[in-house]
Amino acid sequence: MRPLDEERADVVIIGGGGIGASAAYHLTEMGVTDVALVERDVLAAGSTSKSLGGIRLQFGDELNVRITRRSLDAFERFDEVVANGGLDVDIDLRQMGYLILLDSEDDLEVFRGALAMQQSLGVPSREVSVDEVRAMMPALDTEGVLAATYCPLDGRAVPEAVVQGYVSAAAGRGARVRQGRAVTGIRRTESGAICGVETTKGTIHTDTVICAAGVWSKEVAAHVGVALPVEPEVHWVFFSSKEGGVPSDIPFTIDFASGFYLTREHHGMLFGGRAAKIEELVEPAVRRLPLMADIEVESSWWGYYDMSPDHNAIIGAAQEAEGFYFATGFSGHGFQQCPAVGEHLAELIVGREPTLDMSPFGLERFADGAARLEPFYI
Repeated sequence: MRPLDEERADVVIIGGGGIGASAAYHLTEMGVTDVALVERDVLAAGSTSKSLGGIRLQFGDELNVRITRRSLDAFERFDEVVANGGLDVDIDLRQMGYLILLDSEDDLEVFRGALAMQQSLGVPSREVSVDEVRAMMPALDTEGVLAATYCPLDGRAVPEAVVQGYVSAAAGRGARVRQGRAVTGIRRTESGAICGVETTKGTIHTDTVICAAGVWSKEVAAHVGVALPVEPEVHWVFFSSKEGGVPSDIPFTIDFASGFYLTREHHGMLFGGRAAKIEELVEPAVRRLPLMADIEVESSWWGYYDMSPDHNAIIGAAQEAEGFYFATGFSGHGFQQCPAVGEHLAELIVGREPTLDMSPFGLERFADGAARLEPFYI
């Protein structure tokens, strides 16, 4: 007789954020219903809950554009996705567009090349003149700005709502959610194949594991001898209830050189950047948007980017451990890609021809010298 603190699942997913929730949904959609989703805290408690929920098609790597394009299609019809779970979920998809300001000839050249690639894939991104920038954002100081790029399909959604929608739909088909369970080990057979996941609340016997643990993926993968080159990077977001006269319909605006960004949030503003401290953000913020000098920060929060060496995701199956799959290292764009990536993981497991070929983002690229830098790291 099996101990009460042990259970069985065809697939165990480690990580209850956007990627894990999407994988659970797509597995059950493809007929694999004996799924256990294991989360060390509560659903969407990690990087997903700290995310601004940004969704953009403006990438420099074609595969990132393709992945996000498919994911955006899923976000746009999300009510259909969650219908099976009986949960009325509004992910609050708002497509205000991303406006990316460029003040370097080198950056402008790279972005122009990316625009041509994006447009070849049917993305309506375009170059915007400085005069157009001023019309879109009159409060901006455009000194030094050479041009900008804009895509009207870019926007934001609520990450927690997406996770709840996916999990509810997956649970409606039989998936189980195990919250408050930290993974302490992964069992393997003598041949090296996966045979179980050990947690703080017992063992789940399985021969298939998906590691979608974000910045904790490196630790999880180490249990099976897989070295995932993922490191945490702290990013802060700041909020003010004062909108400073900035219209509510402005694009999500990014000063690419400094990393400073700004977007309206209901009756206030959200802003941040690559700076680790608010003191480091003041100069580029005020320089580009002078009214920021009078804006008071009322609250803030921080979260992790799960950074990879080339700012691209690491997705695939481990060669060293049969039955171990992973999706991590998204470097700040994991939420926006979770629908397509979760679908891809499910396709790998059921043996279905992948909708998108994500093999260029495999772990092997680093050893093979095939890393491909995503230049639009925001």
